[in-house]
Amino acid sequence: MPSARCRSQFLPGTNLEHFRGDERGFATTVVTLTAGALVYHFKLRSHPPPGRPWRRNEIRKRIVVGLTECSMTHTKCLAPGRAWSTHVWVPVLFALVLGVAVAPAPADQYRDRRLIMVRDQIEARGIKNPEVLAVMRTVPRELFVPKSVRPQAYDDHPLPIGFGQTISQPFIVGLMTELLDAKKDYRVLEIGTGSGYQAAILSRLVGEVYSIEIVPELARSAAETLRSLGFRNVTVREGDGYRGWPEKAPFDRIILTAAPPEIPEVLLEELKGGGTLVAPVGVGVQNLVVVQKSADGKTTTRSVLPVRFVPMKEGTE
Repeated sequence: MPSARCRSQFLPGTNLEHFRGDERGFATTVVTLTAGALVYHFKLRSHPPPGRPWRRNEIRKRIVVGLTECSMTHTKCLAPGRAWSTHVWVPVLFALVLGVAVAPAPADQYRDRRLIMVRDQIEARGIKNPEVLAVMRTVPRELFVPKSVRPQAYDDHPLPIGFGQTISQPFIVGLMTELLDAKKDYRVLEIGTGSGYQAAILSRLVGEVYSIEIVPELARSAAETLRSLGFRNVTVREGDGYRGWPEKAPFDRIILTAAPPEIPEVLLEELKGGGTLVAPVGVGVQNLVVVQKSADGKTTTRSVLPVRFVPMKEGTE
């Protein structure tokens, strides 16, 4: 009879044959288990339940059954004190990869709300750029807001993100992104990183995004969120947006997500000829404006609609 230690690794009470535990035998056992799992997998794929394909969790459960049946007749225990060499670990890793391959992907519980947000709040209000709409259907807005307000992430209003700052209403994010009319090879400067959500949207549409945030805590948290979610073409810097980013200028597009009393001259200088700047402007009464800069450096400004943004902070140095 196998030892209690060996028996406990599998099914309690199962009558298992006790082999002497050599490495070659153990490697053969793992290969056998994996082969059994594959056989069950492909049998299931060829004989699905009537009227529908097999679900991933059902396949996973059946593979476990296959492994269990194999283990009841083919499993050996490694002898005490023996180390597993490379030719043992290779089949073990293969079996683990198989398990990962059939594991169900984590559910996106906010996906439906994201789609409804785009349909009802953004597309229904006239945003038509298909690339902007597609990106806003995929970027997880809920991960850019504090957990305390995450259930409201897709509601039709701004949300507080701490330190007196907000994440803009979804429609405004979509509108400002469409007004930028950005292209894949563009370099964009954002003033006011905030949570990082606007930068995330832009990163899927342009070549590079440079974002300045004056609140140190927000700059750090936004950079970490963007990095953890794989937005690799976004660079966040703590700093004063009124000073621009001369080391990276000029920019094809510039966007402000906080409202200055008027557009800082330095930002107009850092905008390329032929470029576009989108910003809320004003004190008290604010307007969203689009500034176009011609090749000869002249600018024209048009007002889009009244808005309400947090004021753009200026550094004290």
